[in-house]
Amino acid sequence: MSAEVTLGVDIGTSGVRIAAVDAGKTVRAMATAPIPAPLTVNGRIRQDPALWWDAVLAAFGKLDLKGLAVRALAVDGTSGTILAIGDDGAPAGLASMYNDPCGKAELARIAAAAPRETAALGGTSPLARAMEIQGRGARILHQADWIMGRLTGHSGVTDENNALKSGYDPVARQWPAWIAAAGFDPALFPRVVPAGTMVAGIATKIARQLGLPEDVAVVAGTTDGCAAFLASGAAEPGDGVTSLGSTLTLKLLTLQPVFAPDFGIYSHRIGAQWLAGGASNTGGAVLASYFSPEQLTRLTPLLDPRRPTGLDYYPLAKPGERFPVNDPDLPPRLEPRPADDRLFLQGMLEGIARIEADAYAKLEALGASPLASIRTAGGGAANAAWTAIRLQALGVPARPSLSEHAAVGAALLAWRGTGHAH
Repeated sequence: MSAEVTLGVDIGTSGVRIAAVDAGKTVRAMATAPIPAPLTVNGRIRQDPALWWDAVLAAFGKLDLKGLAVRALAVDGTSGTILAIGDDGAPAGLASMYNDPCGKAELARIAAAAPRETAALGGTSPLARAMEIQGRGARILHQADWIMGRLTGHSGVTDENNALKSGYDPVARQWPAWIAAAGFDPALFPRVVPAGTMVAGIATKIARQLGLPEDVAVVAGTTDGCAAFLASGAAEPGDGVTSLGSTLTLKLLTLQPVFAPDFGIYSHRIGAQWLAGGASNTGGAVLASYFSPEQLTRLTPLLDPRRPTGLDYYPLAKPGERFPVNDPDLPPRLEPRPADDRLFLQGMLEGIARIEADAYAKLEALGASPLASIRTAGGGAANAAWTAIRLQALGVPARPSLSEHAAVGAALLAWRGTGHAH
C-alpha cells in the first residue's frame, strides 16, 4: 500500500528543493535543482522567471516517489520577489528579486500614505517596485504565486504571507485603501487567501508532465522564511526558533500579532496564530572577526558553561543595533579582554545569549506570547557549549528541530490544506 505524502516546493535563492513528507512528519523523499544567479542590470537585481520553472521541472525529474501517493502540494518563494505577467500568465519581463533596490520616489509616496506598521517600507519594498512596473502587464504576482499559477493554470491567487510586504493588512485581511492613495492599483495584485488554503487541483497536463496523480490538490503556500520556521516543527504559542548565523534572527509563534516598526518587527498570520520576529546584528560575524574556524574548533571543548565569566559584553562587529535595542550608533562592548582566549570566547557567547534572551523578552513586552520552548537553526546550532549557555539565559527547554529545509515546512502546510492538523 502506498504511503500518503504531500509535497513542499521551495523556490530558494540558489535552487529549488522539493520534499515529500508523510502524515507523521517523516521526510520520505527529497530532490534539488540549481537556479542560476540573478542578473545585475544598471544596479537592479533581476532574473528570468523561466529559470524557476526549469528548476522545478529538473527537481521533479530527480524526485523518487515510488511507493508514495501524493495528495497535495504547496509552494514557498523568496519574500518580496515580484513579476508582471500578461493576460496569458506569461512573464511580461524579468522578475524583480527580493533584494532589488526600489526607487526613492515610489518609496516616498508609500511613506507619505502608509501607516508606520506596514511591512511595505524599506529600501527593497516590493510594493515600491510593483509601482515601478505597473502598466507592463495585466497583473503583478509574487514568485510563489506564479509557480502556483503554472501548476494550476490560474494566476489569480496569493497567500497572506507573501502579500504582507506588498502592503497587505493581515489584521483587517484586505488590501488597504492607502495603497491606492500611494499611487498603485491594488486590483493588479492577486486575490489573497490564508496560507494553507486549498486553491485548486493541479492542471492535468502539468500532473502528467511531473509524474503526479491528476487529483493532486494545490494549496496556497508561504514565504521561504515562514516555511523554514514551520519546517522546525514549531507549532504552539511560545515556540521560538533562533537562527545562529552571521546575525541572530528570532521568530516566535504568538497568539497576538506584534508590529513594532522601530525594531523592524512585523507579524505573519499562520492559521489562528501569528509569527513575529526580529533580528540582532550580533552573531557569528562578530565571532569570526576575532577567531578563525580552527581557533573556534580548538577552544569550544574548553568552555565551561557551568562557570560564567562575569564579562558584560555586547558583541557587535561594528557600531549599530536593530533589536532588542534600536540604536544605529550602539558601540560594541568587548572590554576588558582577558588574556585567556577561552574566557574571551565564552564571554562573547554569554553576551550573545543575553541579547537573545532580551530579544524574546522584548517581544513579550510588545505583546507576544511568552517564550515557552526554543529550537535552533544555523551553524551555531551544533555548538553544545553555546547551547548550554543559551538555555541558562533563556530559561526554557530546548526542542529538536524537525528540519531546516523550507520545502519541509511547505509540505507541512500542504497537509493543513488537506484538513490534517500540523
